[in-house]
Amino acid sequence: MEQWPWMTIVVLIGLTVRWTVSLNSYSGAGKPPMFGDYEAQRHWQEITFNLPIKQWAKLINPDWIALHTSRGYESQAHKLFMRTTVLIADLLIYIPAVVLYCCCLKDISTKKKIANALCILLYPGLILIDYGHFQYNSVSLGFALWGVLGVSYDWDLLGSLAFCLAINYKQMELYHSLPFFCFLLGKCLKKDLRGKGFGLLLKLAFTVVASFILCWLPFFTEREQTLQVLRRLFPVDRGLFEDKVANIWCSFSVFLKIKDILPRHIQIIISFCFTFLSLLPACIKLMLHPSPRRLRLTLVSCALSFFLFSFQVHEKSILLVSLPVCLVLNEIPFMSTWFLLVSTFSMLPLLLKDELLMPSFVTMMAFFIACATFFPIFEKTSEEELQLKSFSISVRKYLPSFTFLPRIIKYLFLTSVIFMVLLTLMTVTLDPPQKLPDLFSVLVCFVSCLNFLFFLAYFNIIIMWDSKSGRNRKKIN
Repeated sequence: MEQWPWMTIVVLIGLTVRWTVSLNSYSGAGKPPMFGDYEAQRHWQEITFNLPIKQWAKLINPDWIALHTSRGYESQAHKLFMRTTVLIADLLIYIPAVVLYCCCLKDISTKKKIANALCILLYPGLILIDYGHFQYNSVSLGFALWGVLGVSYDWDLLGSLAFCLAINYKQMELYHSLPFFCFLLGKCLKKDLRGKGFGLLLKLAFTVVASFILCWLPFFTEREQTLQVLRRLFPVDRGLFEDKVANIWCSFSVFLKIKDILPRHIQIIISFCFTFLSLLPACIKLMLHPSPRRLRLTLVSCALSFFLFSFQVHEKSILLVSLPVCLVLNEIPFMSTWFLLVSTFSMLPLLLKDELLMPSFVTMMAFFIACATFFPIFEKTSEEELQLKSFSISVRKYLPSFTFLPRIIKYLFLTSVIFMVLLTLMTVTLDPPQKLPDLFSVLVCFVSCLNFLFFLAYFNIIIMWDSKSGRNRKKIN
């Protein structure tokens, strides 16, 4: 029980940082007629509350959601209301899941549990997008984390229900769906599909189907209404990519304009093949050898494969990779901290557009200092601590002198940080050439993409060379 006073302080620190960021600008502030994500969220309230359950928000202020006439509504009172809704959602769903997850970590001290919770709650990417740019990602990510907790504790039905809520709240949670499916199927296979495993499979199938039916029931009244929702959820008409995003298609288009050369249906097929092939090995291993630790690593690998190779990716989708990386922060602190810094940097053009440079700098420094102080990350760079010992031993069978991998990773980290700092300074202080107005944004995406490709290879190496079930590692039983 000694950890709870400290956990309370950690939560208060996390809430203070979040509310401080929320005092800054947001997406589309005072920029008609397009506005931004703040207006998008308000607009959903407008059409929801006027069709057909139209009395909800009118209890507060009907002007906020007046149909048609409230477009672009901005006031201090409404901003306070919108920011508060994000904070309450975070406090009810995401933060309790983070605290419980950290409290349940095995084989580590209370101090480490508290430090882990603090670092996860200080992750700048999620704070800047939800409290600066303005979204509700903590809801879907929180439900996904509750799902991880559920299936890791063998509360498989509750975990499945939580993850179904995550998907139905935000369809991008499909990034995490294959690892959940393979993990639970692997559990059924271990229990034997001719016995208890089949019973578990039926229960899981019923839970998933029932959850989806309940969530979609309001849209089943008309066929056209259902199809309209599906078209909104999967906007393939937007093309392979839209804005500058640090994935392979946007980065590769610098050299070859894929969107202009190939028809859209071919782009979809290529995107699907690359995504599926890149995530398949990790998912197969998870299904054959399910363990909570392997689930967390596979969530990283699969989400990163989707981000790098799938169709119509948004820059904010990197948060779906960042959540499972936060879950392995305690196990691989150096690489996890590095990734989480890069993930925030990859959204730099978006954050600058929202006038969030100062909050970005402050939150990134606070996160980095916390990780460097409490773990500390720079002392966790041996082959064993990077979880590359099995891989190195395999390579040394053919190359006995292969002993320099940790040194290479340190140099890559230093190079990555230098590039991030230089590109940030260039973007902030210099004007791009007139003929290349998007030069700095493209460079940010390209450098971030190279980093993400490296991390994809790294996490897949850990997964494929891991022969342990996780009994001897820090994990959730």
